[in-house]
Amino acid sequence: MKSARRSAAVAVFGMTLGFAGAIRADVTIERSTSVEGVGAMALGNMSGTSKTIISGDKSRTDTETKMASKVVGFLARNAAGPSAEIVLLDQDKLYHLNMNKKEYTETTFEQIREQMQKTSDQMNSNQEKQPPSAVDQSKCQWLPPKASVNKTGEKAQFAGYDSERVTITASQPCQDKDTGSICEVALVLDEWLAPGFVESGEVRKFYSAYAVKMGMDPSSAQDASQKAKAMFSQYKGIWTEIAAKMQNVKGYPVKSSFTLALGGAQCKDSNAQQAQSSQSGSPNGLAGAMAGLGGLFHKNKDDAAAAPPTPPVAPVDLPPGDVALMTVSSQLVSVSTDSVSADAFIVPPGFKKQELRTQ
Repeated sequence: MKSARRSAAVAVFGMTLGFAGAIRADVTIERSTSVEGVGAMALGNMSGTSKTIISGDKSRTDTETKMASKVVGFLARNAAGPSAEIVLLDQDKLYHLNMNKKEYTETTFEQIREQMQKTSDQMNSNQEKQPPSAVDQSKCQWLPPKASVNKTGEKAQFAGYDSERVTITASQPCQDKDTGSICEVALVLDEWLAPGFVESGEVRKFYSAYAVKMGMDPSSAQDASQKAKAMFSQYKGIWTEIAAKMQNVKGYPVKSSFTLALGGAQCKDSNAQQAQSSQSGSPNGLAGAMAGLGGLFHKNKDDAAAAPPTPPVAPVDLPPGDVALMTVSSQLVSVSTDSVSADAFIVPPGFKKQELRTQ
């Protein structure tokens, strides 16, 4: 559960890196965000808002999140409550503020790079450290991935900006080594792009410099690979396909979502079919697991009611036979270029410093 929340937060943060933009001095961007999963992934379901202020080489992001599960929300009340993050590029420092407890931690970019490298090494050396996966990858033989771009021609307006819809779908079949069943994992990036969004210069420079501080390639700081890799890094084949296709897509994403799906029209187990037809019992392998999807993946009415209001648009199209497991979404709410007080980038008086906890 903790890992799911962290992954969701990283994915949403990756989206913020890719979507923020402004002209000249100060800019304030407000967005709504949500994570919707099914089955075990529903534990990480959340909705929230974020307000990001950019001023020269400084930024501040205030975030308010709400967990869909009351029990999870209670257990994570400190992590899911109002928080703020202040980034000072000129000082090589990042501050995380817990607004409820009036506490903060201070981190240098060197510490961040060291922790990122440590986490990467652990994930590469220990399969158990990999993020939760929709399939048992130890039994999976990955077949070649494929991707497609669909410019639907649909148009809508978000936060006053005219936008056009572009959907990029990447999928990769996984063949079960034991049963021979073949099911595909798909990742769908659905974006509404505003070609007339002109507030984009200085802040993009800020995030490029930020990427360098974080030890990332600045040329890829705003492409889809960073967003996808943050949450779906275990599916390297599909997120690299998404990233490649994004290189030729232009415009500012005023509304965007990543949907992870599993299934496929070919999701069947030839080796297990005879055994299942002659005896009743538990389904086998990947294809057997898909047999229970019909009753498992119904959308919760309460979750739908809690979603932020949006213009009426058609739902994202999934590959034939696929079932959505998780969707991470972000939508532009407002943009302001009003001047911001320098006090916004200072830890408020009365906040108590806490020692940074390392894993």
